[in-house]
Amino acid sequence: MAKFSKNSMVLCFWLVIVFVISCANGVRLKKFDHPTKGDGTLNFLVLGDWGRKGTFNQSHVAQKMGRIGEELNIDFVVSTGDNFYDNGLTGVYDPNFVESFTNIYTAKSLQKQWYSVLGNHDYRGNVEAQLSPYLRKIDRRWLCLRSFIVNAEIAEIFMVDTTPFVQDYFTNPKDHTYDWRGVIPPNTYTANILKDVEKALSESRARWKIVVGHHAIRSVGHHGDTQVLVDRLLPMLRAYNVDFYMNGHDHCLEHISDTESPIQFLTSGAGSKAWRGDVKGLNREDVNFFHDGQGFMSVQLTPTEAEIKYYDVFGRVLHRWNRSKLLHSAI
Repeated sequence: MAKFSKNSMVLCFWLVIVFVISCANGVRLKKFDHPTKGDGTLNFLVLGDWGRKGTFNQSHVAQKMGRIGEELNIDFVVSTGDNFYDNGLTGVYDPNFVESFTNIYTAKSLQKQWYSVLGNHDYRGNVEAQLSPYLRKIDRRWLCLRSFIVNAEIAEIFMVDTTPFVQDYFTNPKDHTYDWRGVIPPNTYTANILKDVEKALSESRARWKIVVGHHAIRSVGHHGDTQVLVDRLLPMLRAYNVDFYMNGHDHCLEHISDTESPIQFLTSGAGSKAWRGDVKGLNREDVNFFHDGQGFMSVQLTPTEAEIKYYDVFGRVLHRWNRSKLLHSAI
């Protein structure tokens, strides 16, 4: 057996140190540049909790998305997770991918990039399959990573993997099996996510800052607030002037305003099965809109204007909200 020289041993020692430090500091979020149409505007749709092979009105929602997508000339689609029910994908050859995605969202306007995060149901399947680049060979629109950034010129969208934050999935999985590869130990994993997101937010110079996760920060729907995100993520969003937090998880459409900052909490988790029926807190002053049914959301941005619209399963506008901001901050 060959003997290591003293210099080789020193080099190995420092490589180990660098590796440990890298793990402790996290890894910078991968950024995808998405060019817009060149007119200074950005339009996209937001959909969550959808993948049911067309059932529970998924196909009807998809048809209306196609019409609205054409009217708005959208740049891309954002998926807020729970992409494939009930238990994610079994592998890269799982027909559920084509049956719930490719064969459903067939409108010409929806043949754009889809940026997706994982939901808790996705973690019940083979997570590595859903993250695999191989799926892009089947359908080039698909892009799903744990956490990443979409740089769309006037806006940056920070996609955050929220499922590992919820301790109950680890301690009380019930009869479900979760694929935790790559996220163990969860405390280290989530700490690194927060560190990476904070660094990215602090460096962002985008006109609009949008954070997307599967779980709600604020919700009056079935699942309600996700307290761990209220405690660990919300203070960061306030500190770095995030405009919108978008999520799924609750199978509804809702718009809630933050009581301590300009942040708007926008739930779009009504891509298929909805109508939970157990709503709480509708009389709260911060609740601007709630729809216990199927639908989706559109986002239209210019450097100074934002317009959010919610649509039902028939494509009717249920709620519209606008915000304006100055082009240059006052000195």
